[in-house]
Amino acid sequence: MGNRGMEDLIPLINKLQDAFSSIGQSCNLDLPQIAVVGGQSAGKSSVLENFVGRLDFLPRGSGIVTRRPLILQLVNTEYAEFLHCKGRKFVDFDEVRQEIEAETDRLTGSNKGISPIPINLRVYSPNVLNLTLIDLPGMTKVAVGDQPADIEHQIRDMLLQFITKESCLVLAVTPANTDLANSDALKIAKEVDPQGLRTIGVITKLDLMDEGTDARDILENKLLPLRRGYIGVVNRSQKDIDGKKDIRAALAAERKFFLSHPAYRHIAERMGTPHLQKTLNQQLTNHIRDTLPGLRSKLQSQLLSLEKEVEEYKNFRPDDPARKTKALLQMVQQFGVDFEKCIEGSGDQVDTSNLSGGAKINRIFHERFPFELVKMEFDEKELRKEISYAIKNIHGVRTGLFTPDLAFEAIVKKQIIKLKEPCVKCIDLVIQELINTVRQCTNKLGSYPRLREETERIVTTYIRERDSKTKDQVLLLIDIELSYINTNHEDFIGFANQLLDSRMQVIRRGWLTINISIMKGGSRDYWFVLTAESLSWYKDEEEKEKKYMLPLDNLKLRDVEKGFMSSKHVFAIFNTEQRNVYKDLRQIELACDTQEDVDSWKASFLRAGVYPEKDQNEDAMNPSDTVSMDPQLERQVETIRNLVDSYIGIVNKSIRDLMPKTIMHLMINSAKDFIHSELLAYLYSAGDQGSLMEESAEQAQRRDEMLRMYHALKEALVIIGDISTTTISTPVPPPVDDTWIAKEPRYKIRI
Repeated sequence: MGNRGMEDLIPLINKLQDAFSSIGQSCNLDLPQIAVVGGQSAGKSSVLENFVGRLDFLPRGSGIVTRRPLILQLVNTEYAEFLHCKGRKFVDFDEVRQEIEAETDRLTGSNKGISPIPINLRVYSPNVLNLTLIDLPGMTKVAVGDQPADIEHQIRDMLLQFITKESCLVLAVTPANTDLANSDALKIAKEVDPQGLRTIGVITKLDLMDEGTDARDILENKLLPLRRGYIGVVNRSQKDIDGKKDIRAALAAERKFFLSHPAYRHIAERMGTPHLQKTLNQQLTNHIRDTLPGLRSKLQSQLLSLEKEVEEYKNFRPDDPARKTKALLQMVQQFGVDFEKCIEGSGDQVDTSNLSGGAKINRIFHERFPFELVKMEFDEKELRKEISYAIKNIHGVRTGLFTPDLAFEAIVKKQIIKLKEPCVKCIDLVIQELINTVRQCTNKLGSYPRLREETERIVTTYIRERDSKTKDQVLLLIDIELSYINTNHEDFIGFANQLLDSRMQVIRRGWLTINISIMKGGSRDYWFVLTAESLSWYKDEEEKEKKYMLPLDNLKLRDVEKGFMSSKHVFAIFNTEQRNVYKDLRQIELACDTQEDVDSWKASFLRAGVYPEKDQNEDAMNPSDTVSMDPQLERQVETIRNLVDSYIGIVNKSIRDLMPKTIMHLMINSAKDFIHSELLAYLYSAGDQGSLMEESAEQAQRRDEMLRMYHALKEALVIIGDISTTTISTPVPPPVDDTWIAKEPRYKIRI
């Protein structure tokens, strides 16, 4: 194929550019192209119009005119068309300009805002060489009109989106009547291409320089040299534009300018728009050739990723009933497999950011539900009061010598009933996660909206039906627990054991500080052990060296204000009969590090029958709330309190075990069976099979775009594969010596 292969490359890149743009550039290939950058009014539009050979087809005006990237593809034929107006051929280039302006305003409005979304324009003309150019907004420093204050940064970011790519050549346009050292185009090009491998300099407005000045040093690459050098062009003047001067006449005038100007005639053959066209065509072709290995690799990778999906569309006939039946069956089966994988777990498509499906349900079973049970903490004071009233009411007018088991049953049943709420809440959480899983699995049915909607509706309805049955079964489990209090359970401590052990049962252990005056030895830390009968303290946690044991009879608690110099929180124990509590002390002060520790110890003393002292006025106002301090009654309360703890622990353990099993059997496994065995029949009865398998417009469009992309990629690989490795390519010029620039601050570019 030889050199013709290289000639075919630019049209191929144009074709790929169109295909990628039509699907939102999903192939993610950085295609070789030329980006035109420069300051406002640098002459970029005139350069492009000279390339095309058409008058005024680009928008003009003051301030920022180019507000969206324009991907301009030049093809050697005769008309123009936009990618967003497929099939419409523009022969009037005034209409081309109007369409660019309209399409820009459609996305950005008319307030001079900008957008990085490009407009794709292909110009067919016998007067052009094959090129792909991107016209970018001119760089500005001041916002005008309704432009945002950060317009300079927005434009800069947009330019960098294109020119940072290694596959992009940078056409840096600078007017000759400005200081080259201040060129915005050269500054940003130097920033992204410090070695100058991708930058081509263009000098405009050579005919507008002050008399007696010229740009010879620039064009001869002596001033701020570039590796690829500079090319000078002379565009139409404003008078020529207003007078609609013919492009051919403008090119002829440009040629005459260079041949007749004493500073440029010796380099006239290397100046002007035609030479710039040929140079860019050659440079782009060479650039494409250099990027061929990487481009080929990306094309092959993308082709492989598309082949599996394209295979499904071979011999595709949307209205074939047999195809619809087969597709419906396959999709329902796949939905069932996906649902089961989400619940049971699988190694493919694992979510690494959030728990979902079976993992989340497992967490509900074994973390959330036990937590809800633990949250049902007893109000210790209220519970002991309820136990006390139950014992008194059962004894009636008689004096009870023994702890009544009826009081135990009454309190236990009241606590078991409270389990219903967390159980129902657990089922609701599982229901919601199952519905979320169904929605997640129906995402794959998005190509068929009606099928997805019906599948989701049918399965969700079934799950909600199982909801009520599962709740009924779980509430039945609670009723079964209420129907018979099994005091012979092997894990239950029992009345006999509790009565024997109640006096020795440890309610709490921990460190406390005894506050004693400095004269009597100062404060000391001891290890305290609280039982139903006594409070003992030891030297350390080993409990070998007991310092003292204080009986709890006639003891009460009172609050003590925290000392001015102390950071600890304090409460006190005292004897209601005005006896000494410890040595010659009528009360002992116990200190904790936090108020939470104080409250926790007070609750433990409450279980042991040691109550806080009450204000007499408070007792008078709430006589019904007072609790008898009868030591025998307190021992009975403590006995039942411990029995309730023991039995509720057994019930909780049983419910924690049965809840997941019940939900799995009645809800989750049932839903899986329904999807595998009955869903298809429900779908058939839900409506016409044809309407269920009606494709969405997005799916049809995606299929067409995928097929176009697939064939474009195959064609590209064929052309790239046929290119001869001996194709002539002009080597990149050697690096220029610009070290001297540092000695000339006037010309140093600051980046």
